[in-house]
Amino acid sequence: MTSETITADTAGTWQLGDLTVNRLGFGAMRLTGSAAFDLGTPSNREQSIGVLRRAMELGVNHIDTAAFYFSSLRSANELINRALAPYPKDLVITTKVGPVRDPSGAWQPHARPEELRGQVEENLRQLGRDHLDVVNLRLMGQDSVSEHFGALAELRKAGLIRHLGISNINSEHLAEAQSVAPVVCVQNRYGVQSRSTDADAILRLCGEQGVAFVPFFAIAGEGREQGASAADWSGDEVLRSIARAHSATVAQVRLAWTLQQGPHVLAIPGTGNPDHLVENVAAAALRLSADELARLDSLHG
Repeated sequence: MTSETITADTAGTWQLGDLTVNRLGFGAMRLTGSAAFDLGTPSNREQSIGVLRRAMELGVNHIDTAAFYFSSLRSANELINRALAPYPKDLVITTKVGPVRDPSGAWQPHARPEELRGQVEENLRQLGRDHLDVVNLRLMGQDSVSEHFGALAELRKAGLIRHLGISNINSEHLAEAQSVAPVVCVQNRYGVQSRSTDADAILRLCGEQGVAFVPFFAIAGEGREQGASAADWSGDEVLRSIARAHSATVAQVRLAWTLQQGPHVLAIPGTGNPDHLVENVAAAALRLSADELARLDSLHG
């Protein structure tokens, strides 16, 4: 694949409410360091800023972030603000609320409904925005979402949030949230060999309802926040053979498979490496055959 000539719009577009985004986006989690929540390994600030600016040059107009993405010296939102403000008019920034980290980086119990306004306002301050384009409620083991989602719906009515989404959910959570306010996107773990419980059913349900499905850890797989292992990067022989056939990387095959799960599926691969950024965006042009898709599907037991 000739990566340098491929831009994010090659994958097509989808609507997040009234906002149009290219289906190949960017996840900001890895901008802060080698692992998402590793306080001891901060990233190179100028390189991270350069990756964000290069992403815009490559047509990325959808960034996924969160105020709890920070390392000892880096905050993803601060990097986004520094690199991209004043923001391009077509740029959509999606953030998440719900999980809580104290200033030392330690995880706390998830936010109570009345604490979500503070989290929204923190994202606004860090990003330098007067409203947030999309806010996802990231679940942390809750059985019910109505109180938390209701609190965000009130902030939407107040003009602090434009659209709402939900993350790390099951089918019942989606229906419950939709009874409170419109849902424009669902973020769940989903990849060739690794996905959350009933993720396939939720993906299909989202497609039927016109809701964007946004997989996370599509490349990292079981490595999750720590990133893909050497085995994940090299992949199973099926992945390697398909990659060779397309002169592509295994990561590109994983992303292409993700995008071909439906026109409503968005990809948000994250990286702090400028070369990996170019490769990830180039996956927007990779088209897998029906046979190749079937072979990849067979890898998930």
